[in-house]
Amino acid sequence: MLNGLRGQRALVIGLAREGVDLTRFLTGHGARVTVTDTRSSDDLAESVARLDGAEVSYHLGGHQLTDVEQADVVYASPGVPPENPLLVRARQRGIRQSSLVELFFQLCPAPILGITGSAGKSTTTSLLGEMFVAAGRQVFVGGNIGRPLLGKLEAMTERSWVVMELSSFQLEPLQISPHIALITNVTPNHLDRHPTMEAYWAAKGQILAHQSAHDWAVLNADDEWSRRYAPPGNVLQFSLERVVDGAYLGDHERCVMLQSEPVIETSEIPLRGRHNVANVLAAVAAARAAGIPKAAMQAAIRGFNGVAHRLQTVAERNGVTWVDDSIATAPERSIAALRAYHEPLVLIAGGRDKHLPMEEWAALIVERVRHVVLLGEMSDLVAEAITRVKPTYHTMTRAHSMDEAVRQAERVATAGDVVLLSPGGTSYDMYHDFEERGRAFQSAVEALES
Repeated sequence: MLNGLRGQRALVIGLAREGVDLTRFLTGHGARVTVTDTRSSDDLAESVARLDGAEVSYHLGGHQLTDVEQADVVYASPGVPPENPLLVRARQRGIRQSSLVELFFQLCPAPILGITGSAGKSTTTSLLGEMFVAAGRQVFVGGNIGRPLLGKLEAMTERSWVVMELSSFQLEPLQISPHIALITNVTPNHLDRHPTMEAYWAAKGQILAHQSAHDWAVLNADDEWSRRYAPPGNVLQFSLERVVDGAYLGDHERCVMLQSEPVIETSEIPLRGRHNVANVLAAVAAARAAGIPKAAMQAAIRGFNGVAHRLQTVAERNGVTWVDDSIATAPERSIAALRAYHEPLVLIAGGRDKHLPMEEWAALIVERVRHVVLLGEMSDLVAEAITRVKPTYHTMTRAHSMDEAVRQAERVATAGDVVLLSPGGTSYDMYHDFEERGRAFQSAVEALES
């Protein structure tokens, strides 16, 4: 199929990380690529530089509908909504639409284990990758977790495995499903993009929609929306609350069980928080579907130190622990972080709102957090939510930069406290992504030490 790319007239919409990887791959295999993005050439200078002189036609600073009519295939980046005028025109003209993820699925010779969910998918993806390594399998881990896979296709064989994180944006247009599909949970998220919870649920469900009777689905038995899926093939479940056909807690929640067999004591899980126990259960069930032996599961869990920007301790200074949870781009994720700590908390929160409910988050902040530093566009919304819960909660300050937020947190934190960056909103008001936000937090903490 790679030969079919030679001479293909490809229109790539969006020059973010996926757009760059896709354009590099297509041009490297002889496609004639036009890239279009609403951002200006100045804004995209770094992305263009990463393409390192590839033969590409750039139409930046806006879209031209005529580009669609000159294309054989239109590739849309995950951030491009279905109602984008270029995609509408492509549908009207009967021009094929695709994406980096769909192209990878079509070309990949190895079985794919795909992971999606509202929370926990990056940790679960990374842990599963470690389980494959411990089992001596050749594995390629990537996708939405930020590691490109297209460029590694030539190193893959039918004996390899791919463990791939997938977002709702990547799944929504997908017309193919992985051999093993794991959904960690489906809770309110990205409702600034998906018009309803049902639409968001359906987008996540695309990971299952094209499976066959020979494929596997791994679902969260504790999650109401996940229980609504009806996969066509084999099903395993995981649960914190009950015995299921799959992975669950036994011996009064002291042991991870897999189909009535003990795997590992929960005290041996090195990650904080009950939500991370759920991630371990999900990984164990999916590893079972892939035929990973129990000894490899155990070794991977014991040696797993988590993923950057997910409850990552970045410094301990004057008795204060500084924790980067920049991945918490929704209130639900910040709630999980707050519940992971028993120490007194100073919270740095804020970002760009995703139109998600904040009531439960605000109530937990009032209960667990002794001081909140608000940062970013949604500062007023968070403050209002907290005030509705407790009008007398006045231990809030506001910052205009991450450096200022960290300095404010330092002024109020005392020995024994945890300063937790767990924003509850996306990073796009101030940063390119949550990773850049996390690095800014770490740099600001390092500056305190110097």
